Amino acid sequence: MRVIPAYNLTKFRSRGHPFHPKGVGVGYVVEIDGETVYHTGDSDLIPEMDGLQPDVALLPVSGRWVMTAEEAADAVAAIRPKRAIPMHYGAIVGSVEDAQRFAELAHRRVEILSKAT
Repeated sequence: MRVIPAYNLTKFRSRGHPFHPKGVGVGYVVEIDGETVYHTGDSDLIPEMDGLQPDVALLPVSGRWVMTAEEAADAVAAIRPKRAIPMHYGAIVGSVEDAQRFAELAHRRVEILSKAT
């Protein structure tokens, strides 16, 4: 397992106070059944993501406190995963439309997972 920082560069509670400050949150790169999976945690696109190249990347797409669909698509370009899965939408903020927009912009294989019933 590898720990990657997770933080905001552009999402703030108030001036100078990000929702997720650097040094507090983390994401993880883990190996599961021979595949590397990167879970970004609650983060914007940050320099530490550049070139990670996991098999799978889990990216927030809801905006407000984390990346928007457009920002997550930019993150895919930096991370270069084989496939991407949008997350953090449909409960508190964001919608399935955010996940679909991400899929349109990502230029990678995207899997939108349905909620379990």
